[in-house]
Amino acid sequence: MLLTPLLALAPAPTTAPAQNQDLYMILWRLGMALGLGLLVGLQREYVFKTVAGIRTFPLITLFGAVCALLSLRLGGWVLAAGLLAVAALAVVASVIHLRSGLTDPGLTTDAAVLLMFGVGAYVMVGRPEIALALGGLTAVLLQFKQPLHTWVRKIGDQDIRAIMQFALITLVILPVLPNRALGPGPYQVWNPFQIWLLVVLIVGLSLIGYVAYKFVSANTGAILGGLLGGMISSTATTVSYARRSRQPGQGPGAAAAIMIASTIMYGRILVLILVTAPALLAAMGPPILVLGAFSALLSAGAVLTMGKPAPGLPEQGNPTQLRSALVFGAIFAAVLLASAVARAHLGGAGLYGVALIAGLTDVDAITLSSTHLGSLASHAISPSLGWRLIVAASLANLVFKGAAALLMGSGPLRRRIALLFPLAGLAGLALIFFWPG
Repeated sequence: MLLTPLLALAPAPTTAPAQNQDLYMILWRLGMALGLGLLVGLQREYVFKTVAGIRTFPLITLFGAVCALLSLRLGGWVLAAGLLAVAALAVVASVIHLRSGLTDPGLTTDAAVLLMFGVGAYVMVGRPEIALALGGLTAVLLQFKQPLHTWVRKIGDQDIRAIMQFALITLVILPVLPNRALGPGPYQVWNPFQIWLLVVLIVGLSLIGYVAYKFVSANTGAILGGLLGGMISSTATTVSYARRSRQPGQGPGAAAAIMIASTIMYGRILVLILVTAPALLAAMGPPILVLGAFSALLSAGAVLTMGKPAPGLPEQGNPTQLRSALVFGAIFAAVLLASAVARAHLGGAGLYGVALIAGLTDVDAITLSSTHLGSLASHAISPSLGWRLIVAASLANLVFKGAAALLMGSGPLRRRIALLFPLAGLAGLALIFFWPG
């Protein structure tokens, strides 16, 4: 009798196959809601049973799914009423829990209860893959409570500023920039939105390395020190380890860390090509990958012969400072314009000059300009020329880092860098001149 009003509102029966298909889809989505509830409930029950556990969470997600089904026939007020009912149940359960003299469960489980009600509802009316991602992410966040709290306790004021400054350049500055081509005369190669988007990409890659740096011990050896330093800045890592190599017996380890950081530079280049111009990766990637592999062999040799471990990780600077982002944006814009002008008036020789100058301190700008200009019909450069420009810039960067190591490093560091960097440079020159195409 209670179902009669709902049956009256249901659409008229169609063909049996269509009805069966709809039934199977509903049952499948209900099963997804049940599974997600069991996943989150299992985590809550295993860690600490509070106001909801292995049975309650599946009931909540199924309740959300049923409310969503009813809302398709009766209106959205059903979902609103269901959410209020779940919130009231969570409040009542928390009050009873506290009056029993048990430990304060906090708000995390209550928030998870409300979220999983919404996930159960979204399974029925939205895209299932999004609901699956939300449910899985909820379980992961609940499970990784201790690592997250440990990381938060380890970060300081500088780290908070780094995260907030990244939010500034990403969420505040980027959306207000014009998304159209600008530039002097015929060289319309400046798109402020796209330029700043690439700045965000570079800063984001460096921020990943900076955050990873916070998770490791300061006494980490050459391998991890070079890996993390290369993710943030191989040039800055070279300068830092060169200075620290003057500690007794630390020159060989510092050389290994510098060589590893320089190897990571090629992996960073491949990531930038993949993200900014994936269509060019097949043509530009192989020679850069070969050069990176050869550099990795040199790094392995440096590690095997370094003897004593390298000094602890040098302190890394904040990679998200607005001033640094503005400087990189200006350099990138200048490289774009210089490349377009050189291409128009001097041909490939002019582009190589721009690449060598731009690559002295950083390879990111010439990498992004090569992929960007390669995508513009008016200033197109071939993939073959593009990767050669990137390799030329990387060789200029090796020269700059080698000079810094020779000037600031100890004798053992200078001797090893004087061997490793020329070998890497010769490999790069061989690729430029002898790679086909």
